[in-house]
Amino acid sequence: MILKKITFVLILLTTVVSQAQRDLPLDPEVKYEIGDITVTGTSTYNENTVITFTGLRSGERLYLPGEKISNVIKSLWNLELFSDINLYVTDVRGDVVDIQLDIKEVPELNEVKFKGIKEKKGTTFIKDNGLNKGAKVTENLITTTKNYIENNYKKKGYFNTKTFINVIPKEDSVSKNKVNLLVNIDRGSKVKIDDIIFEGSEKIKPKKLRGAMKNTKKKNLFRFYKRSKYIKSDYEDDKKAVIDKYKENGYRDARIVSDTIIKNSDEGITLKLAVEEGKKYYIGDIDFIGNTVYSDAQLLRQLVLKKGDVYNGVLLKERVQKEGDPDADDLANLYQNSGYLFSNINAVETSVQNDTINFEIRISEGKLAYFNRVEVKGNDKTKDKVIYRELLTRPGQQYSKQAVVSTIRQLGQLGFFDPQQLTPEFKNFDQIGGTVDLEYNVVEQGASQIELQGGFGGGGFVGTLGLSFNNFSIQNIFKKEAYRPLPMGDGQRFSLRAQASQFFQTYSVSLTDPWFGGKKPVQLSVSLSHTIQFQFNNQATSARDRVDRNSRNIITGGSIGLAKRLTWPDRNFTLSHAISYQNFNLKNFNTGLFTFGNGSSKNLGYTIGLSRNNTANNPIFPISGSEWSITAKLTPPYSLFNNVDYKALADEREIAVENQDSDALAEIDQERFNFLEFYKVKFAGKWYTSLPGKFVLQSNLEFGWLGAYDNDRGIPPFERFFLGGDGLGGFALDGREIIRLRGYPNQSVTPLDRGAATTANSNDGATIYNKFSLELRYPVTFSQAATIYALAFAEGGSTYDNFRDYNPFQLSRSAGAGIRIFMPAFGLLGLDFGYGFDPIPGLIQPNGWETHFIIGQQF
Repeated sequence: MILKKITFVLILLTTVVSQAQRDLPLDPEVKYEIGDITVTGTSTYNENTVITFTGLRSGERLYLPGEKISNVIKSLWNLELFSDINLYVTDVRGDVVDIQLDIKEVPELNEVKFKGIKEKKGTTFIKDNGLNKGAKVTENLITTTKNYIENNYKKKGYFNTKTFINVIPKEDSVSKNKVNLLVNIDRGSKVKIDDIIFEGSEKIKPKKLRGAMKNTKKKNLFRFYKRSKYIKSDYEDDKKAVIDKYKENGYRDARIVSDTIIKNSDEGITLKLAVEEGKKYYIGDIDFIGNTVYSDAQLLRQLVLKKGDVYNGVLLKERVQKEGDPDADDLANLYQNSGYLFSNINAVETSVQNDTINFEIRISEGKLAYFNRVEVKGNDKTKDKVIYRELLTRPGQQYSKQAVVSTIRQLGQLGFFDPQQLTPEFKNFDQIGGTVDLEYNVVEQGASQIELQGGFGGGGFVGTLGLSFNNFSIQNIFKKEAYRPLPMGDGQRFSLRAQASQFFQTYSVSLTDPWFGGKKPVQLSVSLSHTIQFQFNNQATSARDRVDRNSRNIITGGSIGLAKRLTWPDRNFTLSHAISYQNFNLKNFNTGLFTFGNGSSKNLGYTIGLSRNNTANNPIFPISGSEWSITAKLTPPYSLFNNVDYKALADEREIAVENQDSDALAEIDQERFNFLEFYKVKFAGKWYTSLPGKFVLQSNLEFGWLGAYDNDRGIPPFERFFLGGDGLGGFALDGREIIRLRGYPNQSVTPLDRGAATTANSNDGATIYNKFSLELRYPVTFSQAATIYALAFAEGGSTYDNFRDYNPFQLSRSAGAGIRIFMPAFGLLGLDFGYGFDPIPGLIQPNGWETHFIIGQQF
């Protein structure tokens, strides 16, 4: 430790010691004139600089000793540049004195070493405390560093942390005034809370009071999600939560009389809180003062509370104005969403009669407010029109808080901006004129993604290359100057994707314009795809024999769709329409999926859907709201007008099956499925609930049903549901839908016996499915480089051939954990470990553990 030494060596009575003369008489009643001032002991500062620090000058008159000299010493010490200061009177000539100032500088820091912690943690402490090379090693620096380190660990439950800082002189002839610091940290053990005791709690049981303490918990072997460490700041907050618990139950006067920390050991403490509950109160009269826009009855309905209810101070405050919830159904938002930006509402207790409290809700409505200037700042790539068309707040429009909140949600869902940094800023409040300026600050993030994937599946290597440009500008595609590196900024989505393996090749291109025509939120989607699929024999020993290129299925298709954003029931609804066409051209393609190996099938369908999305705000990690959709895909009812007797055809097919006449069966099924005829209804919904501690619960429900207009014609072997695995596209490219169910192999949870429509005992999909899941998510980091969150899940699903077998609760169940990493350039990457508790169809043992990789899909 540095020795702090300030010595003011003056002979206060009659003499001063000097090298030249031992006895120098000084008269305290005489003002002496300063003669020569000399400085010794310094190495960094020159003599004139130090003299300037003192404020003394030759010729000045002062008393020795006196107040002036005392102030000089104090000011030098306050500079924190010196560790030792000595002032000598070296000569007295009548009333003239010579002064010598001998100083020792504060040493400079050479390096810091930490003991007892990891190097990375030590680097953080160096940065946070300014322990850089060349820093002045003062007593204050050492004390503040010690306190900072100990407080840092106390916040993490290490209540007994001890920090020792040793100052070691640097031993070399050059660095005479430099030191090294050795910081020895003993974290000790985490202090756990053995028990929390409440004294005087009779009206509310101690168990409920402990439950109100969200972050201060006593040790419990069965509680794994909340540790029992003691953190003082959390404890102080939880003491307020205890009082709030009393207020919620009518005990307005409840207070904590005292709280004591009892140390049981170095690792355990007991918290003892003495409470004074007081009596229970009830709500009396509620009078509204100052309201002209809404009647007392309307405000009372909004308030929910009424005369005779048990007093609930917490609920009363939230019903007037709930802080931190922009969607709260409270009185403040009622006014804010009606244009009264300058309104102010307060609940005031006017009188207490026995156990009844009377209230006044005092309202200052203010003037109706309108938006004056509405601006967006921060967009460099995205064109202004793309942003402004999403704004629900316009200049001259009546102010609405909900409109501002909804605008933030819509901008976040575009995917062009960092949702965590989307902030509205109100400026230039004019209460007299009733106007306010609004500025949206956005931070752009990478909107384009590349998908480059390779892996083994379906018996061979599968490679995928995909490019997705989420803020594309098709209008500027022929403008050379727009390529930086691509034409961007119009909010369109343009995707190219190619996937190939030894036995199939597929290519697709799609374009989506969310504001087709630029005037209304009508989305146009166009897509084209082409696939060549060869017959594959997984049992062949030679790679050359596994693929038969003379046996192929060529699938060509496309779709065009329009989706309109609705304004009723609210702006979160979207109505969509799409027409799609696929042509399946089979040549010698004899597989279990089709009974005919030569021929074609055509799939012309119309899809109508209704969806709603009000999630907030990050599309990658929503924390509230919901998204759901219901869709129906319909083909023309060919059987009504094509003059084919499908009853007779079904009888002929039954005979062909009995006689095992494959040629006749192929001819019949080619006629049945020349033009596919079916209807498909699907529902999918996700709900997001914010939980304490940044956790978010996603609840998911899915249902799908594939049916036939004519039972004699039957359900085609296309468009079926395949359940199980990671949900990524399979290798049989027949229009099937792959539904994710972790903990099971891909497409494995499907009934094996299909019946009359297809070949028996083949896994060719189901006509009905349902799925339920819960996913608990926790954000690890939100940044422009990556969004990362961890998750735990439990889910179950099942598939069926018909409604006779349908049982929504007979599920294949699974649970597990995973992680998601979203990088703007690569999209979503994920890894899941799932355990299947039930056997897959055809087996008797639980499926067990499965590992799933998620690439390019957003959940």
